[in-house]
Amino acid sequence: MEWLIIKAPRTLLRIAVDEIVYVKADANYCDIILINGESYNIPSQIGKFEVYFQSLEHADWFIRVGRSLIVNYQYIRIINLNNRTIVFGGKHLVNKPRKVISQPLQQESGVIGSNLYTVTVPIDALSSFKEKLESIINQ
Repeated sequence: MEWLIIKAPRTLLRIAVDEIVYVKADANYCDIILINGESYNIPSQIGKFEVYFQSLEHADWFIRVGRSLIVNYQYIRIINLNNRTIVFGGKHLVNKPRKVISQPLQQESGVIGSNLYTVTVPIDALSSFKEKLESIINQ
């Protein structure tokens, strides 16, 4: 199992890479969303995560979608161009996020019913991503 280690001034975070559903950028911070419902707000730019994911044994699991999102395609259930959304799901995802107390880590509410997460993506990025994912699946 591969691990993502994140060091912050008052926190050391260790995450199993296969538990990451997606990473979403927000200025100089990124939200890491996990299968167990936890989310962490990390002071880092998304480019650093992209470089890290490219160095993994399972680098092909993580695909950048536009400027602000990296997804673990194993958890993708629906790509909907009409709604401009990616829906993640599966038996390993939990219904409700757990509360995360430590700082600078914060909780995000990205979970919707039926073990699903949903993310809105700009149409150009989503269309390109859909084509890329289709080519991966058809290999």
